[in-house]
Amino acid sequence: MEGSTPDAVLKSKDAFARFNGTAPIPVWSSNTVRVRLNRGGNRTINNALHMAAVTQVRRDGPGAAYYAEQLAAGKTVKEALQLLRRRISDRVFRALLADEAARDDQQIIQALPQAAA
Repeated sequence: MEGSTPDAVLKSKDAFARFNGTAPIPVWSSNTVRVRLNRGGNRTINNALHMAAVTQVRRDGPGAAYYAEQLAAGKTVKEALQLLRRRISDRVFRALLADEAARDDQQIIQALPQAAA
């Protein structure tokens, strides 16, 4: 993903979700308020997030537990999967920020003058 994400995408987890297509869009129909999936965004990243979500649902772990919680709360299968995908997107965003911070730290260290031995 290096080089394909503009800096504006990493300004917040919501901006990243909009970039990858996991940000919900509110849809109103009479008195019912629902959200639908954003059809825009980077479809390649969205596909990777979808595959990660489906894999987590199939295996025991935090993803499957979160999915089961959403189903128990009355969400449909599709809605629960969308919520899990957004949760994974938020974790990927945090990992990208941590990676960027580590890279910045490494660049600062390399810029320091080397001590003479």
